[in-house]
Amino acid sequence: MNFALIMFVLLVITGAITALDRYVLSRRRAAHEREPWWIEYPKSFFPVILVVFLLRSFLVEPFKIPSGSMMPTLLVGDFILVNKYTYGIRIPVINHKVLDVHQPQRGEVVVFRYPDDPSLDYIKRLVGMPGDRVTYKNKELTINGEKIKATTDGNYSYIESGLSFVSATRYQEELGAHRHAILTQSEIPAVRLEGVMSFPKRNNCNYDESGFSCVVPPGHYFMMGDNRDSSSDSRYWGFVPDQNIVGKAFLIWWNFDELKRIGHSIE
Repeated sequence: MNFALIMFVLLVITGAITALDRYVLSRRRAAHEREPWWIEYPKSFFPVILVVFLLRSFLVEPFKIPSGSMMPTLLVGDFILVNKYTYGIRIPVINHKVLDVHQPQRGEVVVFRYPDDPSLDYIKRLVGMPGDRVTYKNKELTINGEKIKATTDGNYSYIESGLSFVSATRYQEELGAHRHAILTQSEIPAVRLEGVMSFPKRNNCNYDESGFSCVVPPGHYFMMGDNRDSSSDSRYWGFVPDQNIVGKAFLIWWNFDELKRIGHSIE
């Protein structure tokens, strides 16, 4: 469901009725005559819809985390806020950038439209910038020939959907200016080769039993989940075009199951 499109349609309808009443219909009504409901309600909702539409389109948009692909940074059920201004101003609905502000940076947690189905929003960590060579072999991440530092930080256990128990190793990774936690499972390969799709610029990547190496094409980014072995990401479906970028995740504002997470910044 394209919520932005629905909001835009409601904005146009309520705005048109409000304008029609202000400049035409109100002048035809007697001074004591009440507004009909089909004018009163749209006029009441119009300013609210306008404010929400502008906030969601240009400043901040809320999202809910539906899966565990970004654990332990983000948990299922986290409600987060996404800064839509920091990566530039885009025309609502068509998502066309009209003004650059900042470019996405390596290590940031980014919300974007899934390349294979832009109606879906995904959230991952930006690992590769345009022109980067991203290599992930034997669970070691290397960018442009430089191994990314990751230090062991104990074990991490959780229950996955379907009530299966997962035991993973937790690491502290330093990616760009960001230090964050990631999870890996020793029994799972760096890439499940059978899951790799045929995606645009697929020839920029080389896969083998130990992992992969990809050169990120211009105007694109390479995304990976922090829960490395339970994430559908650029390893499998390819690069994210710049026009698919929605914004930068920066705050957890609610979680019904873990209230202590409220107010945590997203690193």
